[in-house]
Amino acid sequence: MSVYRIILVGTDGSDSSLRAVDRAAQIAAATGATLLLASAYSPMPTRERLSAADRLGDLAYKVQGSTPAEDALRSARDRAVAAGAKDIEEVAVEGDAVDVISSVAKDRDVDMVVVGNRGLNSLAGRILGSVPANLSHRSPCDILIVHTTDGRK
Repeated sequence: MSVYRIILVGTDGSDSSLRAVDRAAQIAAATGATLLLASAYSPMPTRERLSAADRLGDLAYKVQGSTPAEDALRSARDRAVAAGAKDIEEVAVEGDAVDVISSVAKDRDVDMVVVGNRGLNSLAGRILGSVPANLSHRSPCDILIVHTTDGRK
């Protein structure tokens, strides 16, 4: 039996996050763990107007779920399968990446969270805080920070 039963990896579809997916999938394949792919998103307004009955004001527009989150999860699943993961689940949750990953980790009783290191060495990461750094303070389980950047700017 594996020490890691459920491995959570966050993805936004970026190259860095997909490299973290690769590593998480390799670990899941080697240990027989379930790989849980998570994507945080913000809803995006469309130009489709609400009906008069649903309208809050003249400028109210319908808000729909994020297609980019679905695309990120689809790409992540393809990468995870290619890396050998067998038991894969996906979840897209509205909210900030750190909030979403930490709450999903708690709700799903995750044993390990995998994230890329992107943002740890950037000026914005040092001032605002990066996803890996903030997760290290809020995660209820082990965290693996994967080196996903090549050091070039």
